Amino acid sequence: MFKTIGAILTVSLTLAACGPDTTQDVSSKNASDVMSEQSLLNHIKVLSSDEFGGRGPGTQGEELTVNYLIDSFKGMGLEPANGDSYVQQVPLISIEAARTASLNITDTKGEVTKLAYYEEQVVWTRQAKGSISMAESDMVFVGYGINAPERSWNDYEGIDVKGKTVVILVNDPGYATQDENLFNGNAMTYYGRWTYKFDEAAKQGAAGAIIIHDTKPAAYPWTTVQSSWVGAKFDIERADGGEHLAQMEGWITNDVAKSLFEKSGLDYQMLKEAAQKPGFKAVPMTLKASSTIDNTIKHMSSRNVAAMIKGSESPDEIFIYMAHWDHLGTGTEINGDGIYNGALDNASGTAGLLEMAKAFSSLVVKPKRSIVFIAVTAEEQGLLGSVYYADHPLFPLNKTVAGLNMDGLNTYGQTRDITSVGYGNSELDSYMEKVAATYGRVIMPDPVPQKGYFYRSDHFELAKYGVPMFYPNSGLDHLEKGIAYGKEKEDYYVTHDYHQPSDEIKEDWVMDGAIADLRAYYDLGMMVADGDSWPAWAASSEFKALRDAQLAIKP
Repeated sequence: MFKTIGAILTVSLTLAACGPDTTQDVSSKNASDVMSEQSLLNHIKVLSSDEFGGRGPGTQGEELTVNYLIDSFKGMGLEPANGDSYVQQVPLISIEAARTASLNITDTKGEVTKLAYYEEQVVWTRQAKGSISMAESDMVFVGYGINAPERSWNDYEGIDVKGKTVVILVNDPGYATQDENLFNGNAMTYYGRWTYKFDEAAKQGAAGAIIIHDTKPAAYPWTTVQSSWVGAKFDIERADGGEHLAQMEGWITNDVAKSLFEKSGLDYQMLKEAAQKPGFKAVPMTLKASSTIDNTIKHMSSRNVAAMIKGSESPDEIFIYMAHWDHLGTGTEINGDGIYNGALDNASGTAGLLEMAKAFSSLVVKPKRSIVFIAVTAEEQGLLGSVYYADHPLFPLNKTVAGLNMDGLNTYGQTRDITSVGYGNSELDSYMEKVAATYGRVIMPDPVPQKGYFYRSDHFELAKYGVPMFYPNSGLDHLEKGIAYGKEKEDYYVTHDYHQPSDEIKEDWVMDGAIADLRAYYDLGMMVADGDSWPAWAASSEFKALRDAQLAIKP
């Protein structure tokens, strides 16, 4: 751990205050050379130090982090991106359901099955109320709970679920069938994400929405449901207090689902298979759901930090670099350590953002389009900083040409490849292919597309509104030690350090791979910012129609 960071902080802020030598004409070709391994590591050391306390939103760690980012951007000579301010206030609400949250199921005989909280069900509400009570809500099985007009798929067609409780399968039909012609086959689409399913249920007027947990298609065990959805959950402050959302949302175990279908006289396996085929019709379950949830509610405000370099010819058109500055703060002690430092996740990406800003700020001749650098808050609480930005953009989204998100950098050495999470979604892949080739590198698709990582980091909230976003990850094919070594390092991190206090700087970290990746990210941004074209979504992307409609709107 880095318990005393005064010297590092002083040096880092002094260097930031000095900024680049703007009297020297740095060409776009070598501007990325100003990024250095030592400078990158110094930023990570500060941001992931114990003094910053895990960078939890609403804590002293936020104050230190936000001030560090502002001072760094100012020192590089970047302009504030929110008028005369470097920050965008993000109003948040914390809603914590008591462990007494109930989910009771009544059958046609009047018999009540009380599902045990934590072991059999985890339910909550996003409505900002001290308590909610949902009584005798008719239950309906709606398959995957998907309404996708561009795919001629609507699980809600022909049924009114207003005031009812919908029961939903996890993931999507493409993954279930492994049919590459159905949705995206093995690769999860947005429609497979739990966030989409709850939001779509609310749009349909459902009072309750329950997802059936199944480990393989969910890509995580029931214990992850328990750790992720029990306790305080942050959300954006909504004008209506969440009234438009379902009263109750939650998960039930697969075994509970089988039992409930049996009580309803339905064949669970047969209906699962039917839901995988086009034309599936929702099925009433002859069961009623009741739920009571008592909440503890807290209000707070956090901050996105944003700086910019104005374009020389089309300053109203922008390219975004983004990373989330937050982590989990302090929490349950593991091996005597309760500070979740988040060195890789995402002090490294935030440090990369600062290095990227340094590279662009070193240019005397600025790109044609503006470059905006955004460090967002509360990613770990559900992408909330980027959710708020997408709803309240500092620049019109139909003038936001594209962007790139950094969520974790390479710490184990240079690789031949760069991973594109969500490969094939947009023309940005072809941009990066051209960039990679100049370095003798290749771009590779995400090796585990079924886990839906494209939908689980901040770029997604902009993609949801139509903005093409590139989400790179570290390559796996190490220049000297090969793919097996890259996989070993990635697997070790996921198994031992991900969201643990042990996510700290390690003695064996080497940053040359991160710098190599950052140079490629720089080149991609420059290619877009200094060009005239607008990267487009692929014809098969669920975001293409949104972008087409967005660009039709006059700013």
